[in-house]
Amino acid sequence: MKLKLALAGFALLAAAFGSPTLAQKYPDKPIRLVIPFAAAGTTSILGRFISEHLSPLYGQQLVVDNRPGAGGHLGAELVARSTPDGYTIMLGTIGIHAAYGLYSKLTYDPAKELTPIMVLVELPLVLAVHPSLPARTVKEFVDLAKAKPGEINFGSAGSGSSTHMTGELFTLMAGVNLTHIPYKGSMPALQDVMGGQIQSMFEQVPTTISQIRAGRLRALGVTSRGRSPSLPDVPPIIETVPGYESTAWFTVAAPAKTPAAIVQKLNADLNAMLAAPEIVARFKELGISPVGGSTEFAQKYFASETEKWNRVIKMAGIKAD
Repeated sequence: MKLKLALAGFALLAAAFGSPTLAQKYPDKPIRLVIPFAAAGTTSILGRFISEHLSPLYGQQLVVDNRPGAGGHLGAELVARSTPDGYTIMLGTIGIHAAYGLYSKLTYDPAKELTPIMVLVELPLVLAVHPSLPARTVKEFVDLAKAKPGEINFGSAGSGSSTHMTGELFTLMAGVNLTHIPYKGSMPALQDVMGGQIQSMFEQVPTTISQIRAGRLRALGVTSRGRSPSLPDVPPIIETVPGYESTAWFTVAAPAKTPAAIVQKLNADLNAMLAAPEIVARFKELGISPVGGSTEFAQKYFASETEKWNRVIKMAGIKAD
């Protein structure tokens, strides 16, 4: 009995003091950052920022690993099934944390098998079209879509992605019928818009700015309530479609059961990154708004967004499998 009590006491001490010690030693080897989409696009931009900040801070390489497929769920499930030790983390999106109701046959549960580290940033999207499309405003685009129901298509980074759900919200609120074409990432879809294979896309602002300025894309409207500082001449869609607003958001997450001390360390270090003057300046230039905050805030944010997008999924009657 005394031995059992002693062992129990030792376990309690380990629980009390082991986590801080673990956090102090972490990391002592490279960290893998899984991006569940094709290379390039906003996720790659953010992945590069995270790697450039954390690698020198930790004295360990942060390896970016692109794992596209199934609207991001191929890479997300890989992370969920990884050892929960803080050495495999993920850059997540709306499709993984809030719009997964599109998929009825997922073999993992994102809400239970991934733990949030933080909501990293949010940013508006822009309705961009091929220059040959005879629409120069959102109103002209809506009128054209109503005149040709189902004939105008829009690409996305995959079913359930922000680029998909933003388009579905637009079809509901504008009363139009657009055909969704999913890709394995934003850049393949954007390339096809510029090539004329598809006509339009609701894409995140940072990856479209240079193409819009070069005339390879025509910007009709942004999805934010006000104008984007990086695209000041592009009006918000809400001016044409009352009440319409949508933003993309990105997260950092880890496998469930990752030690709380490691999660909190990553949270604190990423919050410090978001506050760094050079990051603030660069994000402003790209039209990206830092979010940050606690893991508890992220959990509540996921729940609220899941409720919102589940309503859209139900109203639009959309499924990905």
